[in-house]
Amino acid sequence: MDSKKFLKELCEGVGISGYEHTVVNSIINEFKPLTDEIQIDKLGNLIAVSRGNKDTNIKIMIAAHMDEIGLMVKDIDKNGFIKFTNVGGIDSRTLLAQEVLVHGKECLFGVIGAKPPHLSNPSERNDAIKMKDLSIDVGLKKEAVEKLVEVGDLISIKRSFTDLQGNWVSGKALDDRAGIVAMFECVKELSKLKHEADVYYVSTVQEEVGLRGAVTSTYKINPDIGIAIDVGFGATPELPKEDVIDIGKGPAITLGGNIHPTLRKHLVEIAKEYNIKFQTEIEAGPTGTDARAMQITRAGVPTLLLSLPLRYMHTSVETIDMDDIKACGQLLARFISSITSENLEGLLCY
Repeated sequence: MDSKKFLKELCEGVGISGYEHTVVNSIINEFKPLTDEIQIDKLGNLIAVSRGNKDTNIKIMIAAHMDEIGLMVKDIDKNGFIKFTNVGGIDSRTLLAQEVLVHGKECLFGVIGAKPPHLSNPSERNDAIKMKDLSIDVGLKKEAVEKLVEVGDLISIKRSFTDLQGNWVSGKALDDRAGIVAMFECVKELSKLKHEADVYYVSTVQEEVGLRGAVTSTYKINPDIGIAIDVGFGATPELPKEDVIDIGKGPAITLGGNIHPTLRKHLVEIAKEYNIKFQTEIEAGPTGTDARAMQITRAGVPTLLLSLPLRYMHTSVETIDMDDIKACGQLLARFISSITSENLEGLLCY
């Protein structure tokens, strides 16, 4: 399957934090033919391993999270309207008028509604509607809803993966299913190259609710180098230039306290050597990504972060350039191929 079709399949699937198992088979189907081993750990992280061509025992871990933000049923009111809460960081301003799927005993289509503006007072019209004031209408009375839906059932946004102009695409859960596809691009590229290191491609769980999958999988693997792939804030007109990265100009190589400086310098050199487009992203403190969890696991892991430029993060219309995903995979493959038993010690020094 090509990368765009793979991304479409992932993004149109449902894998809310803590319930990612529903997208695991899609990832296995693409990674299994290209890797030597597939395993799922006790927390649900999917780990695909490509063995190196030398018995050097070098381990490189690449992580991208497969979970997505979503909603959960909190209550069913007397009229059959479903009240809900968030799983992960959802901006309630984006929820009004969304189409949703309520994953109960049956999958129910619903819409999120609120008081119409005609019946709102002026102060209400000027304020963002709070999540507690929104409801999901599935078109059933309370008794019928209760037969199919329980408190705790998951709710996902119903959104199709869409092609925009050029090689840009839009949809939900590109954060961070685009990172999974970047790993897939890396696997394909690395299959053409020699590499000494054993490479662990980890599709992590529960990143959106606390980086949990990265903590446990890094502890299990205990890599020599950890590399996280996530998304960064794609530039739009209203955002300060210093806070964003540009779509179409390649992945951003993060710089900051979470990042190993010598490894980062080497990654930049590789990008320049192979003429792979890249940008610089500044994160002075913790990155808020799997890189943070990887860096401080066990006795510490030298860590890098690659950020894919993404517009409209944590909405149902996240937007990305497939070319940036491909460039990220190519850069990772060339970097991994460059790591040897002869240069590893020097690269891990400060």
